[in-house]
Amino acid sequence: MSHAVPLHVALVGTRGVPARYGGFETAAEEVGRRLVERGLRVTVYCRTARGEPREDRFLGMELVHLPAMRRRSLETLSHTGLSVGHLVGHRVDAAIMFNAANSPWLPGLRAARIPVATHVDGLEWKRAKWGPSGQRYYRTAEALAVRWSDALIADAAGIQDYYRAEFGVPTELISYGAPRLVDLPPTRLTELGLEPQGYHLVVARFEPENHVDLVVEGYVASGARLPLVVVGSAPYADEYTARVHALADDRVRLLGGVWDPELLDTLYAHARTYLHGHSVGGTNPSLLRAIGAGTATVAYDVGFNREVLRDDGRYFGSPADVATQVEAAEADPDDCLRRGKALAVRALDYDWDVVADRYEDLARRLASRDLRRTRGGGRRSGRGTAAVSSRVPAEVA
Repeated sequence: MSHAVPLHVALVGTRGVPARYGGFETAAEEVGRRLVERGLRVTVYCRTARGEPREDRFLGMELVHLPAMRRRSLETLSHTGLSVGHLVGHRVDAAIMFNAANSPWLPGLRAARIPVATHVDGLEWKRAKWGPSGQRYYRTAEALAVRWSDALIADAAGIQDYYRAEFGVPTELISYGAPRLVDLPPTRLTELGLEPQGYHLVVARFEPENHVDLVVEGYVASGARLPLVVVGSAPYADEYTARVHALADDRVRLLGGVWDPELLDTLYAHARTYLHGHSVGGTNPSLLRAIGAGTATVAYDVGFNREVLRDDGRYFGSPADVATQVEAAEADPDDCLRRGKALAVRALDYDWDVVADRYEDLARRLASRDLRRTRGGGRRSGRGTAAVSSRVPAEVA
């Protein structure tokens, strides 16, 4: 009796699983384990430092551990280069490459005849941390991803608009899922001396485009009585971290990184407000976590965030806006609860099972070469940024 060989998919370009860091890692874990449950074979390439545990499998996924150069500008690229080298010698039916920054390695997969889709992420070239050279690199990498990928994945309609306007190419719109955290008990808040609905929350890597400093500055200028709890840090960001600490007063609690998922989920689920400063990264998993927790959310005013929150969000663009919003939230807790419940309903549109359906469909089309997309030449029109900034859902416009 013969058995069909399962479709073999590789997930490349992330830090790997278990997910401890960001959106790409969360997607790799949530999608990868679901694909395994559906009978696919999934290999995840993991960026593992010396001394860290190295399991061969996680939730049915096969793990390949490879090192990376520990420099901000080279860490991702060096690890992905090793991963592609390994893939060329260990063929799969289809590969998903996360992060357009890894696109210089795509010709290796193409030479090995491994069909590949690139998840292009947000507008990385707009991040100040990279400096002029890094920003030029990211813009070049976007063009190379367009030229050498068999398909492109966008996680937000604004990113989809950007690639259509800038390069004249379509993308597969596949967002992230939102966890369901509305019924999480508040028990673990006691570890931090907090009470339900008794604090405002920020969760973000300390980078200029995430506007942690702006949030802290606005909060300190406000008359808020509830503490501001700040979760986050960043490698290679000492100067920015020092700025955030300098802006804080004794109402601000800087927790650093919180790597306990249950404790972090509890913080999301019981905050009076979640303050979301991300501005360039497409649909952000931290934002989805907040709405999945049913927490009233105040977000930096860009199209990506309005795309998720719509009329039930509140928005800021300056420290003064932050001050106004936290004071309003403390003056009207019932309104916060109402908005949080509405956002929890909105979160139902972001379902990891549906996300996995779309990745499975894409992987099968890649493996069978059944793709309607014609690769673009990577030439820019210059209209992409305007397309992103103008993308606001009809319900908000």
